[in-house]
Amino acid sequence: MVRNSLLKNLLALLLTPALSLVPAAGLAQPPDTGIAFSRAKHLSHGINAAIWFAQHSGGYSVDYLRSFITADDIALMAKLGFDHVRLSIDEDPIAEWQKTQGSTTPYMTELDRVVKTMVDNHLAVIIDLHPESKYKAPLNQGGASVAQFTSLWRALATHFAGSDPESVYFEIMNEPEQEDPYRWRGIESTVAAAIRAAAPYHTIIACGAHWSGLDDLLALQPIALDNVIYTFHDYEPMPFTHQGATWTGVQIQPLRGIPYPSTPDNITPKLDQEPDLASQYWLKQYGFNQWNDARIEGSVEYAAQWGKLHNLPIYCGEFGVLRSYAPPQMRAQWLHDMRVALEKNNIGWAMWDYQTNFGIVTKKDGVATPDPEIVRALGLKGVAN
Repeated sequence: MVRNSLLKNLLALLLTPALSLVPAAGLAQPPDTGIAFSRAKHLSHGINAAIWFAQHSGGYSVDYLRSFITADDIALMAKLGFDHVRLSIDEDPIAEWQKTQGSTTPYMTELDRVVKTMVDNHLAVIIDLHPESKYKAPLNQGGASVAQFTSLWRALATHFAGSDPESVYFEIMNEPEQEDPYRWRGIESTVAAAIRAAAPYHTIIACGAHWSGLDDLLALQPIALDNVIYTFHDYEPMPFTHQGATWTGVQIQPLRGIPYPSTPDNITPKLDQEPDLASQYWLKQYGFNQWNDARIEGSVEYAAQWGKLHNLPIYCGEFGVLRSYAPPQMRAQWLHDMRVALEKNNIGWAMWDYQTNFGIVTKKDGVATPDPEIVRALGLKGVAN
């Protein structure tokens, strides 16, 4: 018995320091999700403001930033019935501003002005870091790029920490393009912790590793922080939503007039648009899969199931159809079906986008004209006389 007692005491001594090494997050209670669910209600039906503060190859002159989307456009967004704007921003000008160490730059001055204008129009704003692939690539390996990314977000969150947390949200990165989902979760956790330290009351929006698709969301293990909303993008089926897109694969670029909903019969006449058998086979699957409202709803339901599984709010930050070659009525039908599926599953959304090649408005001489079919498809109230 003495021997057994000694063994028990020795075991206790060995286990005590071992337990002390377990991270606090591993022993903590599940994150409080109440605030995130409450904040997600402000993101019910939104619009992306794209090719403005990000993705513009011509640079970000003050003249461009003030004229591409104006105060009148922002007022129109609110008048149409949107409740928030997902505002994409580029990394490069933010990094340049960061170097000023507390001073400002024209880009940052304009960003502050735009965020204020949106909030003044009762629009919540998602500040979406939307860098090019060249910025994302180094994050796949090494620590220096991760440290820079974290530092950038720490500075950005500190800058906006004084804004109303009910109105301003921080999206860590658009479509991270990371090969290793476990590494990305570590990066996202590190950056989220830096944001939370700098702006304790603001809601963070996190995503999966690759292109923020539904499959990325379903594979994602949530980070160990509260007040986080999880986002995904949904452009399925790509043969319809991206037909003719020059930045996509060879099987998508030549497509014109691809119908939605799809059936084997209505897709067969389109097969000769494809350059080879592999592409024809890929397009034919679109017909066999018979994409329609039920197919979309069945897909979106999985995002809702992930949210229920983890007791976390879900948000669809992008969905849309390139308008260059899609039949207009079918484009409106797809947008309607996606919007209805999201709302049926209590998932807020933001259409891509306001005025470019996926847009809800067209512009002539600086005057924006909403597409009435798309306004109806999105369930918006339109513009009163």
